[in-house]
Amino acid sequence: MTIRVDGPLVSPPAPDSGPVAWEFFAGGGLAGMGLDGFRIGLANDIDPLKARAFRANHPDIPLYEFDVWSLSASDLTGTPDLCWASSPCQDVSLAGARGGLQAVRSGAFWGFWRLIQGLDAEGRAPSLIVLENVTGLLSSGDGADFAAVCQAMTDAGYVVGALEMDAALWLPQSRPRLFIVAMRGVAGPTVPVPVAPFHSARLVAAVARLPAAVRRVWRWWSLAVPARRNLDLAALLLPDDAVRWFDPDQTAALLALCAPLHRARLDRAAASGGRHVGAGYRRVRVEDGRKVQRLELRFDGLAGCLRTPAGGSSRQYLVVCDDGRIRARRLAAREAARLMGVDDSWCLPPSDSAALKVMGDAVAVPVVGALSAGLLLPALTRPVRQVA
Repeated sequence: MTIRVDGPLVSPPAPDSGPVAWEFFAGGGLAGMGLDGFRIGLANDIDPLKARAFRANHPDIPLYEFDVWSLSASDLTGTPDLCWASSPCQDVSLAGARGGLQAVRSGAFWGFWRLIQGLDAEGRAPSLIVLENVTGLLSSGDGADFAAVCQAMTDAGYVVGALEMDAALWLPQSRPRLFIVAMRGVAGPTVPVPVAPFHSARLVAAVARLPAAVRRVWRWWSLAVPARRNLDLAALLLPDDAVRWFDPDQTAALLALCAPLHRARLDRAAASGGRHVGAGYRRVRVEDGRKVQRLELRFDGLAGCLRTPAGGSSRQYLVVCDDGRIRARRLAAREAARLMGVDDSWCLPPSDSAALKVMGDAVAVPVVGALSAGLLLPALTRPVRQVA
């Protein structure tokens, strides 16, 4: 528990061994769950709903439930090895208003960076910084936002690189995310040129647009590609008798929204026999000059990218074809948690809406685990003073 006193925030001391990570914009704490080998020394989030979820699942980790702008370095005791920031993404998301980092929510990054600068002034800056965000950060503000983040880090003496990692490599959810990784005083594994899949074409293009001074200290971080995923969406679903299905009229109304291409996918799945699970979202598309709501389906064993209910997108639907019979329902909160790599012991908020908000804003646990094991921990266990 965190207590406000006259002056700094007082938190229980962390254990004395192992590298320490501080988790900012922590939400339900999923990034910290993926940071195997690190101890989470403290966490921060301003959202009361997410803070309740964090405390329910991580009662021993001090949580600073404050706006990051209201915190100062003097409030935070100790010296972290890693600072992780999953700053709000709505204003740089391709599904959002694209206000960029100057917008109020995504501008929270600069509140985080102010803390890093304060720690640096006290000789307590971390060796590692990770900023996780949507891939829209690469293009928001015509690339100026990505450049500004990288420039801030390099101005502070860090070398910088980034990886675009899709949770679909580990989980049956299409969820590409950008991970900007900065290092100072340590050296992680690198490759001389960008390599797929983690150095995507859009990342390479964004790096090419960076200022020359930033490109000189840019690193193409090396990360092993995981073994082929053998888990599909159907394997993560709750039993049919444990969920609420739409009635025939609701199902018909939903399927009537399918565009011809998506209706053809559904008809092929139904006609092929056996059980086939499709995932879908309702989207607004422009057809013949007018806006039309459409249900877009996929039957490739993947869910679409989980969204927060406040993010401007509708909830995800499941359409199940079983020996010619077609049924439909909404994705359940527990299924969303499984799609983020969270096991069923994790305590979800009581309402579906709250649970989906926590999961839709989170980072997939095994993705963080791969980054931690393959890049972050090796950098700390083989410290080398870097030369730009």
